[in-house]
Amino acid sequence: MASASYHISNLLEKMTSSDKDFRFMATNDLMTELQKDSIKLDDDSERKVVRMILKLLEDKNGEVQNLAVKCLGPLVSKVKEYQVETIVDTLCTNMLSDKEQLRDISSIGLKTVIGELPPASSGSALAASVCKKITGRLTSAIAKQEDVSVQLEALDIMADMLCRYSLLVNFHPSILSCLLPQLTSPRLAVRKRTIMALGHLVMSCGNLVFIDLIEHLLTELGRNDNMSTTRTYIQCTAAISRQAGHRIGEYLEKIIPLVVKFCNVDDDELREYCIQAFESFVRRCPKEVYPHVPTVISICLRYLTYDPNYNFDDEDEDDNAMDAEQNDEDYQDEIMTMTICSWKVRRAAAKCLDAVVSTRHEMLPEFYRSVSPALVCRFKEREENVKADVFHAYLSLLKQTRPAQSWLADPDAMEQGDTPLTMLQSQVPMIVKALHKQLKEKSVKTRQCCFNMLTELVNVLPGALTQHIPVLIPGIIFSLNDKSSSSNLKIDALACLYVIMVTHPAHAFHAHVPALVPPVVACVGDPFYKITSEALLVTQQLVKVIRPLDSQSEGSESFDPSPYINDLFTCTIKRLKAADIDQEVKERAISCMGQIIFSHMTSAADNEITRLTTVKALTLIAGSPLKIDLRPVLPDAVPILASFLRKNQRALKLCTLAALDILLRNYSSAVTPVMVDAVLAELPPLISESDMHVSQMALSFLSTLAVTHPSSLGQLSGGNILQQLIALVRSPLLQGGALAAMLDFYQALVSTDTPGLGYMDLLRMLTGPVYSQSAALPHKQAYCSIAKCVAALTRACPTEGPAVVGQFIQDVKNSRSTDSIRLLALLSLGEVGHHVDLSSQPELKTVILDAFSSSSEEVKSAASYALGSIAVGNLPEYLPFVLQEISSSKRQYLLLHSLKEIISSASVSGLKPYVESVWTLLLKHCECQEEGTRNVVAECLGKLTLIDPETLLPRLKGYLLSGSSYARSSVVTAVKFTISDQPQPIDPLLKNCIGDFLKTLEDPDLNVRRVALVTFNSAAHNKPSLIRELLDSVLPQLYNETKVRKELIREVEMGPFKHTVDDGLDLRKAAFECMYTLLDSCLDRLDIFTFLNHVEDGLKDHYDIKMLTFLMLARLSSLCPSAVLQRLDRLVEPLRATCTTKVKANSVKQEFEKQDELKRSAMRAVVALLTIPEAEKSPLMSEFQSQISSNQELAAIFDSIQRDSSSANMESMDTS
Repeated sequence: MASASYHISNLLEKMTSSDKDFRFMATNDLMTELQKDSIKLDDDSERKVVRMILKLLEDKNGEVQNLAVKCLGPLVSKVKEYQVETIVDTLCTNMLSDKEQLRDISSIGLKTVIGELPPASSGSALAASVCKKITGRLTSAIAKQEDVSVQLEALDIMADMLCRYSLLVNFHPSILSCLLPQLTSPRLAVRKRTIMALGHLVMSCGNLVFIDLIEHLLTELGRNDNMSTTRTYIQCTAAISRQAGHRIGEYLEKIIPLVVKFCNVDDDELREYCIQAFESFVRRCPKEVYPHVPTVISICLRYLTYDPNYNFDDEDEDDNAMDAEQNDEDYQDEIMTMTICSWKVRRAAAKCLDAVVSTRHEMLPEFYRSVSPALVCRFKEREENVKADVFHAYLSLLKQTRPAQSWLADPDAMEQGDTPLTMLQSQVPMIVKALHKQLKEKSVKTRQCCFNMLTELVNVLPGALTQHIPVLIPGIIFSLNDKSSSSNLKIDALACLYVIMVTHPAHAFHAHVPALVPPVVACVGDPFYKITSEALLVTQQLVKVIRPLDSQSEGSESFDPSPYINDLFTCTIKRLKAADIDQEVKERAISCMGQIIFSHMTSAADNEITRLTTVKALTLIAGSPLKIDLRPVLPDAVPILASFLRKNQRALKLCTLAALDILLRNYSSAVTPVMVDAVLAELPPLISESDMHVSQMALSFLSTLAVTHPSSLGQLSGGNILQQLIALVRSPLLQGGALAAMLDFYQALVSTDTPGLGYMDLLRMLTGPVYSQSAALPHKQAYCSIAKCVAALTRACPTEGPAVVGQFIQDVKNSRSTDSIRLLALLSLGEVGHHVDLSSQPELKTVILDAFSSSSEEVKSAASYALGSIAVGNLPEYLPFVLQEISSSKRQYLLLHSLKEIISSASVSGLKPYVESVWTLLLKHCECQEEGTRNVVAECLGKLTLIDPETLLPRLKGYLLSGSSYARSSVVTAVKFTISDQPQPIDPLLKNCIGDFLKTLEDPDLNVRRVALVTFNSAAHNKPSLIRELLDSVLPQLYNETKVRKELIREVEMGPFKHTVDDGLDLRKAAFECMYTLLDSCLDRLDIFTFLNHVEDGLKDHYDIKMLTFLMLARLSSLCPSAVLQRLDRLVEPLRATCTTKVKANSVKQEFEKQDELKRSAMRAVVALLTIPEAEKSPLMSEFQSQISSNQELAAIFDSIQRDSSSANMESMDTS
């Protein structure tokens, strides 16, 4: 520390030198010292350094002054608070100096100091005390109008301070009264900076200050004393809306009529500001502006064509009219001024239409009727900046049309008349006609806009340009050949060409191939790697156009590709051989070459960077219907591919296994045993539960190997691969595609008759551990997987079946069998019986029914499944038996599960004769008091309805009138099981009557309302098109169920304690779950502000509901940030209450755990809210942040969640 002080005192001495270079170097060295984290100054050194830096601000040399200002930044964080106040005092005094240079440098210094102050959320009070000290000085400087430059600097600093800190709440009234008079300043620059400062003020000011400001603006606009100040007040209103749209919304009813009135005043500048204000209202106050949107659209459409001095209709008329000389110079100036202003009005109108189109998805049909034709007509706009905005507005319209396809996932969508897509389809010829001229414009910007438009158009409507290809191709070629084209333009042109070729039939391009090939080949040879990369992508698609692999492709036989292949091959191979090219270019060159022909694969495969792309290209060639002969390269290629299986790169393993599989299928005669052995040696580590997809691909390869090279499987016996397979069968994770691949492999393996791998050998390997009674398998899924493998083997070897089935029956009967053996035997009987008729086994029915009496729940469940699955194999024999047993037996729950298995798995044609008898039986049990039984009955009813929906759905609907609440709940639950995420024949019928089922949301019975909500949730999640049109009537009932009802809360005495029970909790939970689902599937149909009211209530509800609403809040922060911002102050309070609640010291451990989880969830919601721009400007949020920072526990949770969310964002970026 002493040495540091000594070094600094030396520097301070040099700063007093008369030599400016000495002063400069010493100041530079001081800045270097101050930037070190390790430096610590004593009080005396602090005082001397501060005094010297402030003195150097008045140095005669400008460079020394600049360095002194830069020193202020690091100095603020190194000295004590009172020294910072000294610095600020001096800078404020210097700002009012007569010397212009000192004023300027002091202003920069103040901005530097403000920028370096620690944020309020860090818990430091320094920023607050400094800002309060500066505020008084700044307001007095702003109020003095003698020196405009001082005013401007003071306004700048004030805006900067208001933007960074929301600590000046007490000063806001005085700041407002100081700023308002500046809106009428004779200097426009002062007005402009005042508007900026007011914009930052409204983000954090109190409600009273905000009301004063708005009332002042409304009064002044109403008076309209002076056109110049009216323009300023309109600009100010727009700025307030941009910065605090969530606050100005309630005043729009008064503001908008005034703005509409001023649009009609003959003042172009005022019109521009008015339309800009509309744009701001549309973007920032979506709910409040809604009634005025038609007015805004009509004003924008009127001024989109506002060009008083240019008549497009007269462009082709006789030029003689232009020869008349204009001698009146004043008139010429007036015309010029009008022209200068009129294009700004048109640009503002285009931008405002862009805002309307981007924010009002529900008005798409109206936009295509009125806005779309108007925008297309303005593609001819003569002012380039305006034209770019017109194109951007149309691009927004197209982007809005695209999500409609997924949201309106409705099979009847195209039959509903004028949908946005059909209206766009009808306007395509008009759009192409308008773009045709623009594609050959000199302006690079215009052509880029055209290509972006075409790209988006074919993304929204694939194939829409088929008839217009001859018109568009010349325009694309023009930009590729034009020497004045920029790199970005060529990239956009190539990207557009690629998308058009991908989304349109090949024959549409055949006539244009001779013209397309030369410019594309030239672009492949371009020195800029991005152009080359894009051109290679086009080349790859061009090869598919020239020689479609689909033999049915129209016109492919009549087109001769041979003249063009050589050019494409030559340009691609040149890029492939180059060693010094970009990675992206190399990858695309390999892909392209894979599309053309196999070559140079081995060398590319040796390169670590290009391996993956090379393997993909090889897969493409090996699977090509062109039957390219790869036999010469297999001896080199297969060992290299085998070596890739031990690499760490997962994508490389998957692609390599796919390549090996297709090589085996298509070139089995050329694959030698040596090659196969090389691959088999690498397989054992790949067959593991740690990566099921890789395991699935490895199993698929082995299945193919069993078909093409059965002799190679002999080495599996006793080897590592078989051990890994057996271990995988026992894994609880084996299911889906991996399980299907496993079953295929066992069937292929047993069919090869390999010694040591016969039916009985494999059966012993699979079932041995269970029968050896060494240990029970850890998970029931393992028994299910083994049973499925046993059934697969038995299907492949039907002669072995009866003996094995007989043995399983004996195992179930044997009283000495363990529960594990019985479980496996029953599941195996079920799986075998599903595919093989077991009616020849006389004791089977009795044995299974006896198993229903087992003491083990798992054995009973397996017996139930087995009976249902065996019945599928012979319905006439077993289904009547099951129905008879349900009617007479007391074990109805298990038998109903058997019936559910039959209905779920049997064929529709097999079940149809029994539908009536099954239906009648189920209805007898739908009023059962046991909820579990009712749920099974409901699932059976739902799945049975899918068999004959025309007859059964109306019957189901009829039971809604039943007097039994149990029957009504069963019927509504049954509807849930008729809904799936795939199209089904029942969908149109269900759409017509689901409203009747959802009327049970008004049922007097709590349980019926709860299951109605569950069914509604299922529909919203799986098939939103069923309920979208009903939301207007359903949402009020849904929201009604989110309220806490006191009459449903009761107290239960448990010994000496009283326990509160809320019978409405499950109902509220179901309602909030529905709300969460609607955010994903029907967001455009929700009134977000009404939605937020109920989310706000949920934040104060029970633990389970709080957890749900925290998730909703995080979701809403990304989906509707502006709406959430409007309600932010009301949302912060319940979050703060959750985070600061303390559990009683004598509470049980679970209470502490629940509260910790609540805090973490609430903090995740806070982190999500802070991602909304301007959220931290809210005084309540800022105060809450300070509270979090000052609390060690909350700060730790907050930091860990922020780290988690940032790492998750990085991962999503990596995988995208």
